Amino acid sequence: MSNPFEDDSAGYLVLVNHENQHSLWPVWIDVPAGWTTVHGEDTRQGCLDYIEANWTDIRPASLTASLAGQ
Repeated sequence: MSNPFEDDSAGYLVLVNHENQHSLWPVWIDVPAGWTTVHGEDTRQGCLDYIEANWTDIRPASLTASLAGQ
């Protein structure tokens, strides 16, 4: 079986968690608890483009909040 995260012919979603971490996710796999869809079904490249444009600070949200409070 090939890696479901590397199939250019499949549909994908972009998920985000409470730490503002983003994930490429195959549409045929249930969204795991704690994650929310922020970009609907698209091509793999379309989702990767969305992640690149929208997840510009890869630090967890709790870390950036902690640093802002110092």
